[in-house]
Amino acid sequence: MEIFTLLETIEDILEKGKNVPFTEKCIVEKNELLDIIKEIRLNLPDELKQAKWIREERERIIAEAQKDAEDIVKEAENRIISMIDEHEITKKAYDKKNEIIAEANEMYREYSKDANSYADGILSNIEENIVKLGETLSSVEIAIKSALETVQNNRKELK
Repeated sequence: MEIFTLLETIEDILEKGKNVPFTEKCIVEKNELLDIIKEIRLNLPDELKQAKWIREERERIIAEAQKDAEDIVKEAENRIISMIDEHEITKKAYDKKNEIIAEANEMYREYSKDANSYADGILSNIEENIVKLGETLSSVEIAIKSALETVQNNRKELK
């Protein structure tokens, strides 16, 4: 089950719980809520795995950009070697080599920037979801503790 579905299930359980007269408290099945919280914990690593995948994908994109840049530089060097026959051709080759290297470096910077931006956007989204989930879990935990205290107080009153 998806985490948000589990949280909605907890909300439903709390809303359907029996109200304690003259209070905002309700009685709920403790084990049922604990089982749902355990399932939420089991589902959390998927989002962490996604964050790891994003990081690895970013590294792969950067490595690919570096390889492309190296290939372009090698291509430029090979062109230069083949053009050494004449001085003017050699001069043009050096100019072209520098241009290709600059172009390769610019492409690398762009790939790197885009990969970082992409990864940061996804990680930011995941971070927001995890923060929201943490806030929701905190609210659920407070509600569960309150419900447990109510049950314990009611049992004390019965004794």
